[in-house]
Amino acid sequence: MSAFLRPVFGAAARPAVRSFSSTSARGIARIQLIGNLADTPELRATSTGGEMIKYAVASNSGPRNDRLTSWFKVSCFAEGKMRDFLLSLPKGTTVFVEGEVSLRNWTDEEGRARTSVNVLHRNLEVLRRPYSAPRETTEAEVGTEVEIEGENHEHQQ
Repeated sequence: MSAFLRPVFGAAARPAVRSFSSTSARGIARIQLIGNLADTPELRATSTGGEMIKYAVASNSGPRNDRLTSWFKVSCFAEGKMRDFLLSLPKGTTVFVEGEVSLRNWTDEEGRARTSVNVLHRNLEVLRRPYSAPRETTEAEVGTEVEIEGENHEHQQ
């Protein structure tokens, strides 16, 4: 028997111990997503008078000619600058989202059983913003006056 294997086979199995924890020993389902925002995030009121941000992330998998899109509903209780940042993200922004995941079973109006995947957002990183082409000046805008800090300036092309 090699010296490398001896400590592994000779050591007694140790029971799993949770030290320095005040929470119950239960599993938390976590998820990491990379996808595109389905729409601009929106601010909604909660039943307790607070505010939450809701948005959806579309994640694609599979080959280009046979793509499968999965949709994830994401909720967030961000405040301050983070709240303003999230609300400013446009549709199509590619994001990396980390959060806690839960499944919700429900029945729709037609009596069919449905399941939705809900994510409670803990971290978000913007990977890519959608490209927006530079806006061209229209003929109607050429020669119009624009007031900047109290002075009149003519808009020239």
